[in-house]
Amino acid sequence: MNASEALTVTKQAAADGKLSESAVENIQSWLTQDRYSRYRDQVVAEIADHNWQALDDAFWTIIPFGTGGRRGRMYPIGSNAINDRTIGESAQGLADYVREYHQGKKGLSCVIAYDTRHRSRHFAELCAGIMVAAGFKVYFLDDYRATPQLSYAVRYKQCDCGIMVTASHNPPSDNAVKVYWSSGAQVLPPHDKAIIDRVMSCENIQSIPFDHALADGKIEIVTDEIDQAFLNVASQQAFEGPRDVKILYTPLHGVGAEAVMPLLAKDGFKQVEVYGPHEQKSGDFPNVPGHVSNPENKAVFEAPIEYARQNGFDLILATDPDCDRLGVAAPVTMDPAGPWETLTGNQIGAVLAEFILSKRAEAGTLSPEHYVVKTLVTTELIRRIADSHGVKCIGDLLVGFKYIAQAMDANGPDKFVFGTEESHGYLVGQYARDKDGAVACMLLSELAADLKQRGVSMHQYLADLYRKHGFHQEYLINLVMEGSEGMAAMQRLMTAFRKTPPESMAGIPVTQIRDYLNQTVTNTADGKQTALDGPVGNLIIMDLADEGNYVAARPSGTEPKIKLYVFTRLATEESQDLDAAAKKLGDRLQSLESDMRAFAKANS
Repeated sequence: MNASEALTVTKQAAADGKLSESAVENIQSWLTQDRYSRYRDQVVAEIADHNWQALDDAFWTIIPFGTGGRRGRMYPIGSNAINDRTIGESAQGLADYVREYHQGKKGLSCVIAYDTRHRSRHFAELCAGIMVAAGFKVYFLDDYRATPQLSYAVRYKQCDCGIMVTASHNPPSDNAVKVYWSSGAQVLPPHDKAIIDRVMSCENIQSIPFDHALADGKIEIVTDEIDQAFLNVASQQAFEGPRDVKILYTPLHGVGAEAVMPLLAKDGFKQVEVYGPHEQKSGDFPNVPGHVSNPENKAVFEAPIEYARQNGFDLILATDPDCDRLGVAAPVTMDPAGPWETLTGNQIGAVLAEFILSKRAEAGTLSPEHYVVKTLVTTELIRRIADSHGVKCIGDLLVGFKYIAQAMDANGPDKFVFGTEESHGYLVGQYARDKDGAVACMLLSELAADLKQRGVSMHQYLADLYRKHGFHQEYLINLVMEGSEGMAAMQRLMTAFRKTPPESMAGIPVTQIRDYLNQTVTNTADGKQTALDGPVGNLIIMDLADEGNYVAARPSGTEPKIKLYVFTRLATEESQDLDAAAKKLGDRLQSLESDMRAFAKANS
C-alpha cells in the first residue's frame, strides 16, 4: 500500500464511521506533506492494519499547549500524541520564538532536565540537539532531576528559556514538555500564544546529534553545580525549631529523593527513611495503585501508612514523579499506631500558610504589604488565615502555578510569603517560579516536629484552624472525556453551565454565575448581567445562597477531563463541634456531587 492508496482507504473508513473527519484531515497532512515524510511509512502501516481507533486517538486533533505545556499519550505517530515530531515541533517553535523575541541577541541559552518517565531522556536529548542547532547554549541536567530544580536553574544560569521533560502525575503512557521563560516560570501570555503559533507553523526541525554538541561544548553538563546551588538556596527557606520527628518519604518511583533527602538532611532531620517499595526509579510506577503516581490519590498512601504504623513514624511525605507536588499523611492523634488520615491539597496549603505566617510573625518579618497567593479554585481558608495575620491574599488567579509566579513578579517578590494551589503545589522564597515539592517537604517536616514537641497532631492543628475560621470542606470531581467525542462533550457541558445552569444544588439556590471566559456575572434571579473584573479563562463559578459554598467548572489544561471543584463552608459559630460540622458538610458534599454528576450526564 502506498500513501495515495492509504489515503483512499482512510477516507472510506471515515465514511464508514470509523474515523473522525478531523483525523482524516491530519492523516492526509502526514501522508502528503514533506515535513512528515520520515513518518509516512509508519502511518501507512497503521492504515494497512486498520488500526482505526488508535489512528483516531492519535490524529483527531493537534495536541495543544495547556496550563503545563504540551502533554499527552505517547505514540510513535500522530498530531495528537507525544512523539519525536510533536516534541521536536515544541522545541523548534520555542527556539524560533525566543530568537525572534531577542532579535540580534548573542549568547542565547536554555536549561533542559528530565524525569523518570519512558523516553524522557530521549526527548531531552532531542530538545537539546534542536536548541543547539538554533544557536543556543544548552545547560543539561544529566540525570533524573526535579522540576523545581529546572525552574531554579533557568534563573541561576540566567537563561532565556528552559525545557522540562515530564508528564507530572499522569499515567505511564504519557509524557510531555513543560516550557519555561527566563523568569523560571512556565510561559505566560503573550509568549505562550506566540510560541504556539511557531509550533503549529513549524515546517522543518533542525537538529544536531547530542553527542556531537556535547563534544563541541555547546551542551554543558551542570548537574552537580545545580544540585549544590539548589540545595543551598532551598535550605535558606527553613525556620529554626525542633527536628525530633520520624519521617517516611516516598518519591513514588520518581526523581524526588535527589532533592528531598539532601534538603531534609541539611535542615537537621536525622530520622528520615525512603519507603522501599516506591524507591525504584521507573516510568511504569510499578508499586502504586493503578500505576499512577499522584499524591492527590489517597490510595498511594495505603501501604506506606501500614508500614509507618508498624514502625512508629510520625509523618509520611509523598512527591509526584517530577517532585513539584506534595502529598501528606499523618496520625489522627499523637499515637502513630492509631488511625492515620491523608490531607487534601487545600488542607496542606492551610496548615503550611498558618505555620509560615506564624513563624514570620514571631520573627517580626511580616508587614501589611506582605502577601500570599492562591488560585480561584483553592480554598478561601487561605485568605482567612492571611487576614488573621494582617497580610494580603492575592487569589483572583486562573489555574496554573505560572499565574502565581506572575503575581509574585507583578507585586514584588520581596514581599511574597507563600504560594499555593489546591492540586498540591506550594512555594516559598524567590529562588524559583514554580511549585516545589522538596521545599514543601522541608516545611511540613518542620511543622510536624514543632507540633510533636507541643503534643499536637497535624489533624488537631487543622481542626483548630477550622474552629477559628469556619469549617471548610472541598471536593474535586473529575469527569474524564477522552477522544474527539469527549472534546465535544466537554464543550456541550461548559455551554450548559453558561446558558442553562442548575437552579439549585444540594437544595441550596444558585444565586449567580461567574463566567471568566465571557467576563460576566449573571444574577440567576432576574438574569441581569454585570461585568466581571477578573482574569480571562475558561472557568465558571456557580455561587450558592449560603456564603462560602460554590462550585467551579473548567476543562483541564493537561488531561482530557472537566474538573468540578466543590467548596463548602460553615460559619465559625457552627464549627465548634467539628464532628457535627463534618457530618453536615459531608452530607452536603455528597449531595452536591450527586447533583453535579446528574447535570453533567444530562448535558454532555
